[in-house]
Amino acid sequence: MQNEYQFETIEKKWQKRWQDSGLYSVDIEKSDRKLYCLVMFLYPSGDKLHIGHWYNYAPTDSWARFKRMQGYQVFEPMGYDAFGLPAENYAIKKGVHPKKSTENNIRFIREQLKALGAMYDWDKEINTSDPGYYKWTQWMFLQLYKHNLAYRKKAAVNWCPSCTTVLANEQVIEGQCERCESEVETRDLEQWFFKITDYSERLLEGHDRIDWPEKTITMQKNWIGKSTGALIGFPLADADDIIQVFTTRPDTVYGVTYMVLAPEHPLVAKITTAAHQQDVKAYIERTRRTKEIDRLSTEREKTGVFTGSYCLNPVNNKRVEIWIADYVLVTYGTGAVMAVPAHDQRDFEFATRYGLEIIQVISPHGKPTSEALECAFEDPGIMIHSGTFDGTPSVQGKQAVIDYLQQNGWGEAKINFRLRDWLISRQRYWGAPIPIVYCDTCGETPVPEKDLPVLLPDQVEFSGQGQSPLSTNPDFVNTTCPTCGGPARREVDTMDTFVCSSWYFLRFPNPHLSDKAFDPEIIKKWLPVDQYVGGSEHANMHLLYARFFTKALYDFGYINFDEPFTRLVHQGIITNAGAKMSKSRGNVVNPDVYVEKYGADTFRVYMMFMGSYEEGGDWNDEGIIGINKWIKRVWRLIHQINDQPPQGNENDRFKIVLRQMHYAIKMIGIDMERFHFNTCISRIMELINEMYLYIQDVPVAEQNATLIDVMHTLVKLLAPFTPHLAEEVWHELGNSSSVFDVSWPEYDEEQLTLDTIQMGVQINGKIRAQMQFSADASDQEIIEATTADDKVQKYMEGKKIVKSFVVKNKLVILVVK
Repeated sequence: MQNEYQFETIEKKWQKRWQDSGLYSVDIEKSDRKLYCLVMFLYPSGDKLHIGHWYNYAPTDSWARFKRMQGYQVFEPMGYDAFGLPAENYAIKKGVHPKKSTENNIRFIREQLKALGAMYDWDKEINTSDPGYYKWTQWMFLQLYKHNLAYRKKAAVNWCPSCTTVLANEQVIEGQCERCESEVETRDLEQWFFKITDYSERLLEGHDRIDWPEKTITMQKNWIGKSTGALIGFPLADADDIIQVFTTRPDTVYGVTYMVLAPEHPLVAKITTAAHQQDVKAYIERTRRTKEIDRLSTEREKTGVFTGSYCLNPVNNKRVEIWIADYVLVTYGTGAVMAVPAHDQRDFEFATRYGLEIIQVISPHGKPTSEALECAFEDPGIMIHSGTFDGTPSVQGKQAVIDYLQQNGWGEAKINFRLRDWLISRQRYWGAPIPIVYCDTCGETPVPEKDLPVLLPDQVEFSGQGQSPLSTNPDFVNTTCPTCGGPARREVDTMDTFVCSSWYFLRFPNPHLSDKAFDPEIIKKWLPVDQYVGGSEHANMHLLYARFFTKALYDFGYINFDEPFTRLVHQGIITNAGAKMSKSRGNVVNPDVYVEKYGADTFRVYMMFMGSYEEGGDWNDEGIIGINKWIKRVWRLIHQINDQPPQGNENDRFKIVLRQMHYAIKMIGIDMERFHFNTCISRIMELINEMYLYIQDVPVAEQNATLIDVMHTLVKLLAPFTPHLAEEVWHELGNSSSVFDVSWPEYDEEQLTLDTIQMGVQINGKIRAQMQFSADASDQEIIEATTADDKVQKYMEGKKIVKSFVVKNKLVILVVK
């Protein structure tokens, strides 16, 4: 056996052997004890694999290896989310066609991934920019279109002037593009949407059936934003139209003193009187230049203008002024708000500014406040100034008022959602073309499934003026109508890249199928994904969209489950010197440098040991140096025991080693399930320390021969964390099969109880001895036995003990002077 750990040779050797032997290739036809483990696939946008990718992929692979050794048929595929803005922007910046740059990046990243030493089944690799894949992304679009879940309309959209494309609401962060951080503008464009709002309730209901982080579920619930209340009709005072208003506080309807419409509300132009048209028009123009995030800000001063028209409050027939204000959005609710300034702080501030009436209809004690309100009273209370409802507790009053409105035909109970339909149109080249053509005779027409894929043309111009690059290629644009055979024009927008990633987990089991998106029979066996791992930043985008797609495909009868990911884990963030890594700070850690210097196993173990996986940790060069030394120490221990096999049957001291082994097996099994990798590694370190102490304290001739079995168990425990090292020593120990084809060790609960325990003796801060004590000895008995020991007394000659105490099962601490 080797004396030195040569990771360069060993890691390359086993990566090649694993691939050549097909060790990690999964027979998808066999699904007994199946376990589908998936990490969020990466964007090959120009950068190499960064430390965030490693932190997502390597620890998850360790978990998958552990499950394989437990007897599961583990399927762990990898692919590339290759379409989208990052890849296109990189290609434009470098002057290389996106297709070529993406292919080059994928080749490089694939080699990086292989150097990681993961169990990826490379036969199942997918690339979303391959026509063989996006053909089926287009097929997905057609299924949604067929079921009225894809539609086109003119809408005010988020526009990034730098990326020159539309952004979904989820891609706008505090008024800025999530990709380039440019200020986002508002434009009116014809756009394609997926009707995710039809699934609002189902998306909420499904949370009860998945094992996801509570924080992520809460984020989705807040984003979907379910509100229970009433839909109330306020008829116009001088016209036949009715303004429909959704409110969660029907108990305050008697306190309505004005009505507010969103500036974009279709009734505004109709009801604005001649005397107010100039002010209203000017206000609408100002609103169009205001970002939505600013319009919704609670700190921003509320503004608005009067339209000159009135509506009637149905419960008391009171004339109510109709205003427009930018804090009301036409896309939320009905685009109209019944203003109750006495009981809504936003309405109160608006009414105070413009001198509008404030009527108190909820009181904490059932009586009107004698003095003018200084702020809105928004808590529950007793209804007043509310006709027959006076004296009713407002909580009960909500339903009572709804019943009253329904009886009189003025309103009804209503559930509203904050969630809006998913805007998927992108005015960019590098994406899946939308399979729609426009014919002057037939109108909007879907491309027949037999004609898919609609291929991206190679030749386009990138104007950067907001025009889709596809529109610059006449051979692509001009086509034939599939219905009448006449001339037609192709849709020139491409799909949001999140469409590609909303179904990719279905493609992995059969990525090379040419006649269907996935094999329904295989999907029944392998889906849903058992373990999904990725960033929490995707809570309201990818994770929500994938759930929507899965539920829709379930409704269409294509699959037999409606939640894609049974269990979800988020990895934390790796910082450097306490700061988030970024190129501008110059603190980015390049994994390749450390893998080349220390090896993939060292890099993997260090990342898992630096802190809680779900919280992340702070990078430290000294830390990885320490792990590298530890791995070399492990290597030396195994070789020392194997080169000098124990021959004896010493048992008293060996019991401690056995207990530590069984304790490690038990705790690693528990903590691996919870992705607590750092504590798993700590248990291995403890076992190795005990083994070292044993071979140092007990002569080889007396060492218990069973230590060889402990060494074999140690290699198994190491295998998920240091796969290359473990595979090498496993074979050096005479085994012919892969260590990943053997069973995970089992622990014996009886071995965890010891008659004696070993503890270190610390004198003035230094460990001076190791001693055995009865497991049930008191602290006083332990201290007395320690001070009577010959090895300890030589450090106490001529000195007095000034302090002594016991750290249970670990240390005896003495301070002497």
